[in-house]
Order: sequence, then C-alpha cells, then structure tokens
Amino acid sequence: APSPEEGGEEEEEGEKEKEKEKEKEGEKLPPIPSASTAAAGGLEEGAKNQFSTFSNFITTINQKKEGIGNRNSPTQLVIPNIKNGRDLPPLCLDVRQKQRMSMDTLPQELKAPPEPSLPVRTKTVKDFQDDMEKSKASGDWKAVHNFYSTTFDSFLEINAAFKKDTNSPFNTIEDSGIDAKFVNVVYDALLNTPQDVQKSVLKGIINGLLQEWTGPRTKDDLRAYCILLQNPQFSNTSTYVIYAHLLRQIAALTEADHHFLVHWSKKISQKRFKQVVDRLLQFISLRLFPAKPEEFPPMVKCTWWIPSATKVLALFNAANSLISPPIISYTDFYNSTLDHIDLMEEYHNWQCYGNSHRFSFCQYPFIISIAAKKVIIQRDSEQQMISIARQSLVDKVSRRQKPDMNMLFLNVKVRRTHLVSDSLDELARKKADLKKKLKVTFVGEAGLDMGGLTKEWFLLLIRQIFHPDYGMFTYHKDSQCHWFSSFKCDNYSEFRLVGALMGLAVYNSITLDIRFPPCCYKKLLSPPIVPCDHNTLVGICGVTLDDLFQIMPELAHGLSELLSYEGNVEEDFYSTFQVFQEEFGVIKSYNLKPNGDKIPVTNRNRKEYVQLYVDFLLNKSIYKQFAAFYYGFHSVCASYALLLLRPEEVEILVCGSPELDMSALQRSTQYEGYQKTDLTIRYFWDVVLGFSLDLQKKLLHFATGSDRVPVGGMADLNFKISKSETSTNWLPVAHTCFNQLCLPPYKNKKELKQKLIIGISNAEGFGLE
Repeated sequence: APSPEEGGEEEEEGEKEKEKEKEKEGEKLPPIPSASTAAAGGLEEGAKNQFSTFSNFITTINQKKEGIGNRNSPTQLVIPNIKNGRDLPPLCLDVRQKQRMSMDTLPQELKAPPEPSLPVRTKTVKDFQDDMEKSKASGDWKAVHNFYSTTFDSFLEINAAFKKDTNSPFNTIEDSGIDAKFVNVVYDALLNTPQDVQKSVLKGIINGLLQEWTGPRTKDDLRAYCILLQNPQFSNTSTYVIYAHLLRQIAALTEADHHFLVHWSKKISQKRFKQVVDRLLQFISLRLFPAKPEEFPPMVKCTWWIPSATKVLALFNAANSLISPPIISYTDFYNSTLDHIDLMEEYHNWQCYGNSHRFSFCQYPFIISIAAKKVIIQRDSEQQMISIARQSLVDKVSRRQKPDMNMLFLNVKVRRTHLVSDSLDELARKKADLKKKLKVTFVGEAGLDMGGLTKEWFLLLIRQIFHPDYGMFTYHKDSQCHWFSSFKCDNYSEFRLVGALMGLAVYNSITLDIRFPPCCYKKLLSPPIVPCDHNTLVGICGVTLDDLFQIMPELAHGLSELLSYEGNVEEDFYSTFQVFQEEFGVIKSYNLKPNGDKIPVTNRNRKEYVQLYVDFLLNKSIYKQFAAFYYGFHSVCASYALLLLRPEEVEILVCGSPELDMSALQRSTQYEGYQKTDLTIRYFWDVVLGFSLDLQKKLLHFATGSDRVPVGGMADLNFKISKSETSTNWLPVAHTCFNQLCLPPYKNKKELKQKLIIGISNAEGFGLE
C-alpha cells in the first residue's frame, strides 16, 4: 500500500478537485472518524480477532483522508420539507423509483476515463480447480496462496483475473464483462482455504481500496466493486471495518456509475444476488444491535456505516425492480431488526429534516417491513385522531358547552334496511370526524360497539356494494376479482364511499374481504399524496398488458395473440383505433385516438393500439369512478406514511396477507367452555392441520369473514372457539364479527370433520336478516 507521504501535494490538489466535483454532483462522502485508529478499532480489539494484523492498513486509510476533512453522509434520496403539500416532488421519492427514472434517461454508453492496461493473467477455471485439488491432497497451498494474493492485490489484478476478455472495454450497461463462473468458483473455494490465504485476500482488498480511493472511476473499477461485493468473507463480523470502507466508496460513486452497477447487478444469479442482499442486511442489523459491541468501533465514530450500507442496498433494490418478475421478492429486502428501533423518531426525522442530509430509514422504505410500516401508519393515525379529538374538546369548552364523550369518536348511525344510503349520508355529513375512532350503532338495536358492530357494518356494507346486482363493480370469474363498472352516471359518491371504507378499515385496523387486482393499489398511490391543484389527474398510472391479464385474462390473451400474429393484421383483423362498450343495453363506441375510427390497425401500429386499448380500459373509461374512489380513500388516509408503501403493501394493509399458518392460529386461539386439552379441541386441530389449503381458507372465511390474515399475523385475529351446548347433530356456527367459532362437543374425529366441512363449504349468505 502507498504511504501517506507519497505524492502528497499532487494528491492534495487531486482531492480538492474531487471535492469540487462531488459538491457539484451532490454526491458527498460520509464523515471519516477524526482519530486515525477509530476505523481500525473493530480489527484491533480482542486477541481472538484473526484479522487484527491489518490495522495498519486501516490506519493508513484514515491518515490519507485526514487532509480531506469531514464530509457529509453518502448520497441520500432527500425529500423536501413535507409540511406543505405544494413542495412535494411528483412521487418518485424512494431510491427504487429514482433509479428507475435514471435508467431511462441515461445513455447506454458514457464517457469514462481511459482504462489502464491490464496485466496478462491466463489462469482458467480448470487450472484453478486443479490447483485446489493438488493443494488439498498435498497440503502445499503455495500456488493457491499466490493466486489469491495476486488476484485481489489491486483493482487492475481483479480485472485481469475475472474479465472475460482483457482486450475488450465492456463499457455498456448490457454486459459487465465479468466471468461470473470463475468468480463463483474462486469465492466458493475461498472459505475452505487456510487462514493465511484468506488473510491475503483481505490484505489485497485493503490495498485496492487505498489505491483506488482518488480520481474518477473507470469501468474496471466498477467491475472490481461488483466482484468485491460478492466476497463471502464479509459475512464475518471481523471483516466489517474493511466491508464498511468498501460500501462507503461504492455509496459515494456518481449517479452515472451507480447506473452501471445497477444494470450489472441484475445479471448476477438469484442465489448470489440474495447472498449479497442478506449480507448487507446482516451488516446493518449487527451495527444497530451488535452481539459483541467490543468487536466494532464506537457508533459515534462510524455513523456512516449504516447510511453507506443502506445506499448500496438501494442499488440492489433498484436492480431487482428492473426485472419482471423480480430476481427476489421485495420482502427479501425487509430488515426485521428495524421493527425494534424507534420508528416514529425515524418517521419524524424524515418529515422534519427531509431536505437536509440527515439520514433516516424512511428515505429507503424498501428496507422497512410491512409490520413496521403498519406501526408507523397506526401511530400516525392515532396522533391525528387524538389531535382532532382534542381540538373538538377545546372548541366545545371555549364555547362554554358541556363536553360529550361522543365527540371524541366518529359515530355512525345506520338502519339495516337503508345501509348504503345511511352510511353515505353519515360519512358525507361527518367529513371533519373521519380521522376519529370509529363507532357504529344500528338504529333500534341495543348494544355498545366494542369492535363487533364496526366489523359487522363493514361486512354488510361490502357485501351489498360489491353484489353484482348493485352495478358498481363487475366481478370477473376468470381472475376472481372485482373491477370498476364503466357505466356513466350523474353521481359517483358511492365510489367515494367505498374508498372511504377502505381508508377507515386501514385506519381502524379492520381487514376487508375485497378482491381488487394489484393494478387498483398502484392507481391508489398515483400520486400517494393528494395534489393541492384539484385539476391534477389522480388515479392514472402506467398500465401494461400484464395488468390487464390480472383482471380480464381472456381479453388480454386475445390482445397478446394480436401482437404475435405473423399474418397481415390489417387485412385479417379489419380493426380500427375504435372500441365498443355496452352500457345499459346500448353499444357505445370510443376512439382510442383522434379520428381513431378511420385509422386501421396494422402490423406497424398494433403495439400502439394494444397500449391505448389497455390504457382506455384501466384508466380512461373509469376515470371518474376511480377518482371518486381515490379521494374517498385519501379523505381518511391522508398521511405522508403512504409514501413509504408499495402497492402490494397497501393491499396487505386493506385485505390482509394470503399466507396462512394454522399452527400459529392454534397457538394463539382462546377458548370459552373448552380447555385446549379437551378431546373435541384436539380432534378439531388434528382435522384442521390436515386440511388442504383450500379448506383452511374456507374455515378462516367462515369464522372471520375473510380468508386472509392481518399484517400482525394470526395472533391479531383474536380467534376464539366457544362450546356450543346444542345437539351434536348441529353444524358449527360462526360469529364473524367477533372471529368466534361455536363448536358442539362432537364425540369423535370423523363426525367433527364431516360436520365442519359441510359447515364451511356451505357458508354463503349472512344470517342476520
């Protein structure tokens, strides 16, 4: 490694130039610990640390950087002060969306510094594997040691070993030029080599980080970073100081360099991709909650560790979002460790300091689990509820009126015989109270709402509104989901009611049995914050043929066939840019573009036709209906916390998760009249755990009104089994409003199974008329 003294003046001038460039780009490095030993602390502490001999290299890193001075945290996606809705950017607030925008706008080839000539290295995968076999057999690891120590000694050597063709530049986003097979073989073998070999690799990486810290990055540098990120040694906490410096350098790269890394990363195999993501998540978790705090430098001296790792993780999230289907599930980016930190402090930091360089996990919402997001939304909701209730109380007292406890709630009074109209009137009349805690009363019926009446109101209302005869929504049997009816009408207030119902459900932690396609939730977040300008279009999002497949698979299949048709489209299909829809028995025509009825669909313009047709079906033809639905939802759920959510997560908050865990339900079930050791209960769980998934869903739907699970899991259902003193000839009965199953004491397992299956398979209708 070069010493701090070599080329001091030239390096200082280079650093100043770099500083100016970075400031222009807004890409700033995190602060470097002022004490030269701070970053090395994790390697120096403890005699057991196997890599402690490298502390001098880390010290050199810090000495070389002291001339640079402290800098701000790595580039973060910053949102402006969000106290005023007018200051908000359109909606691309997370790194995933920012990266997606930049992918489309940056050219495929960018000017880069000239690539230095690489050393000639001719070792192949077969040569390396032969060396490994010989070393294992003989115990002489010299050849392997030489290979590893040479290969990882510098970024140039890494490229010489792993670049597919050292004479080709590989300077496009399409091909990184990395020999992935060779990289995988070398890394897979590394952890099975002696300690001195592994130490030589880490020593070389430190050399590389020192050598490549200054000056503009070449594509060879980016290749080296891409390869080093896959090093399995970074799963070991004793390497975290080196890992942190690697992450810091990658986080501080320009957006153009990040653009290349994102595209190259999406070519990594699923297994390796997930390993890198898991390694980054583990790094963040162990820095937050170290098992052995003495292993790391004090948190105050390495505050840049977590921001750097999160920024690099954001690059992988961006890469994952570019692939359809994604390489790994979006849930694989969740870090459940964050469930245990002060999330509201993170949220308030994000709100209050959004336009500064203060780091908050909320700037990178992909890392926050749905359970943690629900906590943020609920607490934000509670604070809004309390604030509005307090204001009502203050207003009452200031007018010298007697306070009434009912003013602290959203009190909805409805008649069962006029459920929809009464609900519509109540919510329209009490717009100012929508953020208060919901309480429902059925006129003419005694009873306090302890949660059961509220759930019953939701169940009855949803069933009535979504009934096909009601005409608001069309049920598509092929996709088993509802979609908005395109029929025109004078008043769309009932669609606003459905939106408000969904908002109230999220606000009051009620899971609804609604079947909307994923596209609906994407539109619901377009944009996630209601625009101040009411002329701005809402609920309009980019839609594709895949979105249509999830709603009308047969029509989508026909359009797909049109796109792949090899004959003459114009002569064989004889279609124009005009579509027809039936409305109340009358066929109406709509042009997809001006004079569309006169423009034939041809082989050349069929892609445009399909895109316009899909956009018409999912956006334009239902605009007024969906806009009313959108405003209804946001009239209740208006919160900056919605900016943290993906469309899939909104669906889970509204409808619950489809993943069932009946064993978890068994553990959390409460009993009334039974003990969990009673024979009938043992029969019940033997039968239920042996059910197919379809029957388990039917049981859940029978007992709770929905076959999905709340965000908090089965425990949040508060499921109860009560003893029914009726004859064992009777079928089980459910009280869905209370998630309660009434079970007669059947004498044997066969009888219980038979009666239970009959009950849950014939449970349509609602016995409350």
